[in-house]
Amino acid sequence: MKRVFLAIALTLGVMGANAQNVEQPEKEVVTFQADTYPQEMSGDDYNGLTKKLTFDRMIPPYGMEVTYDKTVHVIFPSAVRYVDLGSPNLIAGKADGAENVIRVKATVKNFRTETNFSVITESGSFYTFNVKYADEPLLLNIEMKDFIHDGSTVNRPNNALDIYLQELGSESPKLVHLIMKSIHKNNKREIKHIGAKSFGIQYLLHGMYTHNGLLYFHTQIKNSSNVPFDVDFITFKIVDKKVAKRTAIQEQVIFPLRAYNYATRIAGHKDERTVFTMEKFTIPEDKQVVVELHEKSGGRHQSFVIENEDIVRARVINELKVK
Repeated sequence: MKRVFLAIALTLGVMGANAQNVEQPEKEVVTFQADTYPQEMSGDDYNGLTKKLTFDRMIPPYGMEVTYDKTVHVIFPSAVRYVDLGSPNLIAGKADGAENVIRVKATVKNFRTETNFSVITESGSFYTFNVKYADEPLLLNIEMKDFIHDGSTVNRPNNALDIYLQELGSESPKLVHLIMKSIHKNNKREIKHIGAKSFGIQYLLHGMYTHNGLLYFHTQIKNSSNVPFDVDFITFKIVDKKVAKRTAIQEQVIFPLRAYNYATRIAGHKDERTVFTMEKFTIPEDKQVVVELHEKSGGRHQSFVIENEDIVRARVINELKVK
């Protein structure tokens, strides 16, 4: 009987040894890249595989000091469209009568926790600031002039980003600005049959351009008189070509989205040019666009007419060259 048990034990031992010699499938080892968070971290729990935000994605904020008894003014290169404050310890708003200046101050004295605020401007730039309290802020008036690039060959700051605004559709505000600047700089008179002249004042349409759903109107005011011409306002409106008697005049005013080098005074024997940007439009054959220039405290008003055939022949901007 002992021999039987010994044989069984030997058999089981051989089988166990053979089982150990069989190659076991390797366990799958999950490795994470340096820029990837694992699914669970001690202290930080991200649900699912998450990519790290690296410093090249960061918008470096500027440091700012505020106080309770003084106001800090920040001057931007274009009109402010959006302001967001990170804490009720701050109060901010546009300066009265100025679209590109905001004023910031503390609502409570000696707040300890650092806070922040962000600004988006009409030019499509994004600004961010970290704010702390100081009894006597070092800087009370700040000019963000380094955010104006205008296509110059300088390094753009990391927090001058392109923000797309609703009224410009899919076009970047910075690109719109560069297109207007390029049209103004080239100063080519593409259209020679549209304009008005009287009382020593000449109002001309130099050209019409189109790009990505927007229209650009290049106009010029020439003053050949000795008296300066002060611009009151300029209107673009769609009107009927012929209006029957006792019929109400139907007018549709078109408001420019942007204006480059908008001149408000033209000195004697001088001229000024302006580029207007508008949303793309066309008009029926029985209507026309009337552009009116009104003089402030004067009567030397000018107006010219644009037909639909002129609009549809607007020059397409394929390449932008700005030095």
